[in-house]
Amino acid sequence: MKIKTPLFDAADYLEDEETIAEYLTAALEDPNPDLFLVAVKDVARARGMTQLAKDAGLGRESLYKALAPGAKPRYDTVLKVVRALGLRLHAQPVREP
Repeated sequence: MKIKTPLFDAADYLEDEETIAEYLTAALEDPNPDLFLVAVKDVARARGMTQLAKDAGLGRESLYKALAPGAKPRYDTVLKVVRALGLRLHAQPVREP
């Protein structure tokens, strides 16, 4: 007998700013740079791609293309999306004094 389980979708759990910030921070810490775009796409889906595209000043199709697997979006595009999500990126030293 096979047990059917639903596929995990991170977007289902990204309900508040704190959770979203922690999720994106964890993605930034991963050595695979593509993981961050996957995480941003998960957040975008949780928030609604159409509204996010509008808030970022992008076309909906442009947003989908920018967050597609293997995409290499421009830095300014990533910043527009992050800001439209109500977040900001920051750097901190790896070694604390």
